[in-house]
Amino acid sequence: MDWKIGILLAYCSVIIAVGLFGYKKARSFSDFFLGGGGVGAIMTAFSYGTAYFSAVVFVGFAGTVGWSFGYSGLWIAAGNAFIGVLLVWLVVGPRIRKVASEYGVATMPELFEKRYQSSFLKLFSSICIFVFFIPYSAAVFIGLSYLFTATFDIPYGHALAFMGTFTAAYVVLGGYRSMALIDVFFGMIMVIAVSTLLWSTVALGGGLASLTDSVAAADPGLVSVVGPPGLWPLFSLVFLTSVAPVAMPQLVQKFYAIRDARAIRIGSWGSTVFALLVCGVAYFLGASTRAFISQEKTPHVFDGDAPIFDALMPELLLHVTPEKLTILILLLILSASMSTLAALVLISSSSVAKDVYAGFINPKVSDQALTRLMRIASAGFILLSVVLAWARPGTIVAILAVSWGAIGSAFLGPFVWGLFWRRATRVGAISSSILALSVCLTMYVLGAGSPAAGTVGMIVSLASCPLISILFRRRSSSAEENSQRAA
Repeated sequence: MDWKIGILLAYCSVIIAVGLFGYKKARSFSDFFLGGGGVGAIMTAFSYGTAYFSAVVFVGFAGTVGWSFGYSGLWIAAGNAFIGVLLVWLVVGPRIRKVASEYGVATMPELFEKRYQSSFLKLFSSICIFVFFIPYSAAVFIGLSYLFTATFDIPYGHALAFMGTFTAAYVVLGGYRSMALIDVFFGMIMVIAVSTLLWSTVALGGGLASLTDSVAAADPGLVSVVGPPGLWPLFSLVFLTSVAPVAMPQLVQKFYAIRDARAIRIGSWGSTVFALLVCGVAYFLGASTRAFISQEKTPHVFDGDAPIFDALMPELLLHVTPEKLTILILLLILSASMSTLAALVLISSSSVAKDVYAGFINPKVSDQALTRLMRIASAGFILLSVVLAWARPGTIVAILAVSWGAIGSAFLGPFVWGLFWRRATRVGAISSSILALSVCLTMYVLGAGSPAAGTVGMIVSLASCPLISILFRRRSSSAEENSQRAA
């Protein structure tokens, strides 16, 4: 048996073993979904970071952004670390935990319902989560399958079938606590792997200065503060990937499950350092594709004169990594992706089981039946994601940006203002959510580009929620005064 396959099987066996351990511990919905609400700082920090960064970043975003923007793609890494991680942990995280505890809620749709007294918003947000997380999961499956195909020279369909089956077995068994436990293992692998990748890439490029010269030789704009596509496209990517996490349900859920406020303070710094290292290396490697990949050297990565963006990073990783370490790179992508998939599946299945079924269809459902339904919904969500990944409807960046943009547009305004501003109203939350999502999807359909569509939609969401809340509050007050005068 090939030694790479042996290591991969050992790795998978460890994950399944942890899943079985979690299966024995997850006897209630709280155990399965929130790990009993007692997850510590280190486990949460790794769980947040590994759920944030997946194969989508390494295979899709890093290659596409690095090839087009060069070193300026590192602004995305900085935004992700300091806004998407540090700001969320220090400012939003404690508030999330406090409000969730006060309302006694376990999901974002439940939070919307309690905060705004709106069953409609609960149903609408549940549907958005399930629908728009399917393409997100599909993008992760696509990235993983590409890497398996490049590493083991197996058909894409076989790699996709393996990943879908393995993910289903792991997630359906374990629940959140086993996921958080194995995320520490995943995170350590990612730190070791990205450090190895950084060293081998710089060494193969003849040092940082020589590598930078090679990138500049392809296009001098690639080493400038703002890459060739321009400021607005770069800003859109930074905003989309850094601000959306403030209201991303799979990341917000980490603060429902964390032990206490002290754990949030401790975990914030570890999670930020992790993000800087992992995301910074990913986008640096993406820029270095220009130094190692060209149409003359690697014609199979090009379709005519245009590069096949989703193939750039798998090609680079295999090119710069010593033969004996290629399995480490595979485990890097696999580790990042498994955590992301687990988080997406858990949140999406809760939107079906907890928010829709228990919220509207059968409010008296037993805890045991609810946990069982969570597992069934998880398997169904994975199946739909795999089917979409098989169809490959677009590049990884385009698929992910649609998902993040849609969720961010629908949730950002109502969630942020609902947490920090008591005057945010039900009308403001519902109107801003529907309006922003409509703007995002309309721009995407009209060809504005998914990062730009998502960015504009999220800005509309943030701006319209307070404006509509103030406008309708004033109208309501005016109508009440007129009624009193008439009386």
